[in-house]
Amino acid sequence: MKLSFNLELVLQAVERAPACDEVWLAAPLSARGKGRENDARFRNLCRRLGFGMLGVSQNGEVHILVSPAAPEPRRNPRRRSRLVEEHRRRQGDPVAGGGSRAPVMTFYRQQALACAAAMTRGPRRPRDLKPSIPDAAKILQGNVYDWFARAERGLYGLTDAGRAALERWPQPQPGENDALVSDRDEASATRRPRREPVRSASESTKAGG
Repeated sequence: MKLSFNLELVLQAVERAPACDEVWLAAPLSARGKGRENDARFRNLCRRLGFGMLGVSQNGEVHILVSPAAPEPRRNPRRRSRLVEEHRRRQGDPVAGGGSRAPVMTFYRQQALACAAAMTRGPRRPRDLKPSIPDAAKILQGNVYDWFARAERGLYGLTDAGRAALERWPQPQPGENDALVSDRDEASATRRPRREPVRSASESTKAGG
């Protein structure tokens, strides 16, 4: 028995598991109820590894917290589908690895930045933004980041926080992407080799004769 449930105790159990039929982790229960034995993540880890958990109270009573035969935690298809949909709708790969203090660039934040970029020239209405930003009305009305302020009914403008967000995450101005695409199309058209018209068999015979 160890003094507390921790990762080192799990690693020791993993090391000894090949030589045992069952593995139990035992430690005193936290007096304030804030120990790892009450952490659902720790319990789920033990379930997935097939380890049991025993909690010992201050009066010596032993409580079975997790049985080695307990079934693994059930999968959450709803959570999985939300996660897959989030990554599918994101534009590019905006989240840099290795950082934990910077805000995560979610698809919602990308749409909010697009709304803010569209308002740099003045207040806009949600219906004007909806063709390119489907959730514009929800974003402007919810105003999760305090980037927008209602100028009048149905009309929204940028706040100082919104302008600061655009300085932190610069966005292309409306129309810039379309101009870049048209320039690329025009350049590729000029580089595309011309094809000779295909002649029919009768035309080829006449030309040869």
